[in-house]
Amino acid sequence: MSAKTLPANQARIKKQKELMLEQLKKNPIVQVACEKTQVPRATHYRWCKEDKEYAQRVELAVIEGIALCNDYTESTLLSAIQSGDIGAAKFWLRSNHPRYRNKIEVTGNFTTTELTPEQQALIEKALSFTRFSQDNLGEQSPLESSNNK
Repeated sequence: MSAKTLPANQARIKKQKELMLEQLKKNPIVQVACEKTQVPRATHYRWCKEDKEYAQRVELAVIEGIALCNDYTESTLLSAIQSGDIGAAKFWLRSNHPRYRNKIEVTGNFTTTELTPEQQALIEKALSFTRFSQDNLGEQSPLESSNNK
């Protein structure tokens, strides 16, 4: 290879890498970026292996591409909701509102035993650090009400 060809190849490769990075920012799927830039997948992965800076830039470009796709998808979902798509509305609520999330029901039989005074005091102390303190619940703590059943 002549001295003149080497810099020309390096310039072409640098340009191809930049094109790949731009494509990955738009669409984080390597196969799609390779098709649009006409860079073989094997070449792209070889560049990642041999050029750590390029590999890092690829990771950042993919993250940016994923964020862009997420924004686009969310926008599409909101448009579907606004046009009355009940499936889209259900999906949004299940994903974003605690009242509509999938729930698991656990049933079974169990027996309880009385707590020792030490256990009762330890649990009351732990509950005092949570929203289940006696101040928040009135006269009886959850323990006292469950022990009286």
